[in-house]
Amino acid sequence: MTGGESSSEGPMERQPTGEDRVRMIARQVSEPRTANWIASEADWSHEPTKRVLERLVDNGVLHRDDTGAHTTYSPDYRRQALNEAIRLRDSGHTVEDLTKRLTEMNARIRRWEDEFDVESPNHLRGTIADQGLDVTEEDRRREIAREWEQLQRRIEIVGFAIREWDFLAPATECGEPLR
Repeated sequence: MTGGESSSEGPMERQPTGEDRVRMIARQVSEPRTANWIASEADWSHEPTKRVLERLVDNGVLHRDDTGAHTTYSPDYRRQALNEAIRLRDSGHTVEDLTKRLTEMNARIRRWEDEFDVESPNHLRGTIADQGLDVTEEDRRREIAREWEQLQRRIEIVGFAIREWDFLAPATECGEPLR
């Protein structure tokens, strides 16, 4: 070290460890992945990656699937949805705010159904093959289909938060703690 350098790094300067990278990648995969794939993406060795993945499974963060030729890992979407519903409940919005947001999301989907005369994102994607569209319109429809799928997931979570509004309330609002 030179005279001006410090041996301690601030929290913002710390480089992510192999474990940090595995956790980040495993939580963000969009489809089930093997430990080898995750280790490769995290640029870390297989055995420590597998240990981190197993801890994440034990903690309910990841789901492990042993039914195929290789064991795969994916985020536990139920836990993510529940956490998001709790975040919505705790965000300071009212149930009326969320109901308005839900209505707006549903209206947006209805507009796409009417505009393209389709019933689902995949049906919209199918229109790309059926018609002689220019590249810009094909891209637009693909993007709308992706957004539509995201909105459907959002609608499920917001709807759950509304239905379970009282259940999701922080313990301080619920009265007596569970014993």
